[in-house]
Amino acid sequence: MLTIVTLISGSGSNLLSLLKACDNPLYPAKVLAVGSDKDATGLVHAEQYGIPTFVVEPEKFDSKHQWAEVLAANITHLKPDLIVLAGFMKILPESFTDRFSPKIINLHPSLLPSFPGAHAVRDALQSGEKVTGCSIHVVDAGVDTGPVIRSRQVDILADDDQGSLHERIKIQEQAMLVEVVRDIAEGKINLEDFDGNR
Repeated sequence: MLTIVTLISGSGSNLLSLLKACDNPLYPAKVLAVGSDKDATGLVHAEQYGIPTFVVEPEKFDSKHQWAEVLAANITHLKPDLIVLAGFMKILPESFTDRFSPKIINLHPSLLPSFPGAHAVRDALQSGEKVTGCSIHVVDAGVDTGPVIRSRQVDILADDDQGSLHERIKIQEQAMLVEVVRDIAEGKINLEDFDGNR
């Protein structure tokens, strides 16, 4: 059984899809805890499934390094096999990513390496591209620069705005997250193969 800690910053729609999958006794993973950098609305999903939550707010620390140390401490004692960033909107410092890499994965709403960063959906719309999508990648110290594990395409429609495009991307993100976590649990994906430090 693959054990997971999930980090979120927002509504937790991707988290919810993972929690629903883990609720099936045939699914080979379970979420140990859900953490956030603020009192995110998505934490309610964890509470509904009886999953412990924790919040570590960067504003309460003198430095990003101190914040990351406390965040890491909240995770380390749980000894998860995998950390999933599902809409976690803070950049993690190298001290954190080095500690857990390559067992940290992130969902990103573009076909990486195109459109990294916090405004991927807006940037894809403004680019004039006809296709965007979503990616799951190993987290490194950069901004969405780690090795891509899997991606899915989503067409950009002529009448799309950020909201409509993002909703269609989320559908693909949610399915892909459940699929990739299962494949990691079943050994079909070996994260060590994506470790740039090896």
